[in-house]
Amino acid sequence: MLASATLLVCSPAAFAGYGHGGSTNGSETNASGGSDSNGNLSASAGVVVFDRSKNGSGDGAGSVTSSSGNWTPPACYYAPKYTPDQLQKYLEPIWNAESTGPQWDAQQRDRYVNGGEAEDFNKAKAGKGYWWDSYVTEGREGDPGALDCDKPIFWVDTGDAPPADVPEAVTPEVLAQLAYAEIRVPSTRVDLAPAGTTKVNLPTWAWLDTAKFRPVSVTASVPLLNVSATTTAEPVSLKIEAGTADAVTYPASGVCRMSGDAIGEAYEKGRAGETPPCGVKYLRSSGDGSFKLRATITWRIHWTGTGVATAQDLPDGSFGADQDVVVQEIQSVNR
Repeated sequence: MLASATLLVCSPAAFAGYGHGGSTNGSETNASGGSDSNGNLSASAGVVVFDRSKNGSGDGAGSVTSSSGNWTPPACYYAPKYTPDQLQKYLEPIWNAESTGPQWDAQQRDRYVNGGEAEDFNKAKAGKGYWWDSYVTEGREGDPGALDCDKPIFWVDTGDAPPADVPEAVTPEVLAQLAYAEIRVPSTRVDLAPAGTTKVNLPTWAWLDTAKFRPVSVTASVPLLNVSATTTAEPVSLKIEAGTADAVTYPASGVCRMSGDAIGEAYEKGRAGETPPCGVKYLRSSGDGSFKLRATITWRIHWTGTGVATAQDLPDGSFGADQDVVVQEIQSVNR
């Protein structure tokens, strides 16, 4: 089923099975949306709307990588796609073309017309629910997981939760996972003192501009169902990797924890001889080149959503970047 199919419904109602939903401001969607002159809601490519107004931005910003094995947000999910009339308009041309074979077409007619799953596409329930079908998450079209959503189109009454045996059906938790994939965090380039060029055996201080490293969040919602979830990422630690084994990190683990609203301490004049709370000391020169210092931020990620007021954890995420550090020998003069 194509993810670009358009859903037109009248007066979207609250999805009572989830409680009361929230709203989004300054939202963006991964496709088109709007309403026609009759007040019908139009949503496409997943019916999921993303509010990225509180996301990270700027040069070098990027998505986080899950620290929990091979966990990834879902590559596909189920959500409302058709009214009864729309399902009829979608399926009947396929049946009439006889491209799927008479046996398959007959099975489909039995399911959606003759009472197997519904009679006459559930037209008697028009306005009281929707036909749900699968969508592929944008950007995951080639992912093997996109083939997991292979259940036939199914009906859900307005106010009812989707079937329990459909784990990919859109819920606040699934929305939170979809929002996880939309999280963008700032570049992890750290401030260093000395900056750019340092000396052998001289402690180099490292810290982050706290104005850039504050919590970021994305809200995913299905306005049609009045359900939403907000996924938030908060920086918790910075890992320094010197780019050579001939170096000492501070602390020894190389992991600098968040303290208050800061990671590390900005260098102040007169503290060159002190051990930095976060930093590195190179034990040899980089010669004619430089070392690739890698700074990686670990982000704690959690979500809240419709009917879920207490923050629920998702796998931590990490994002890192390299920067060049030139290390020179300290020159001495012999008399």
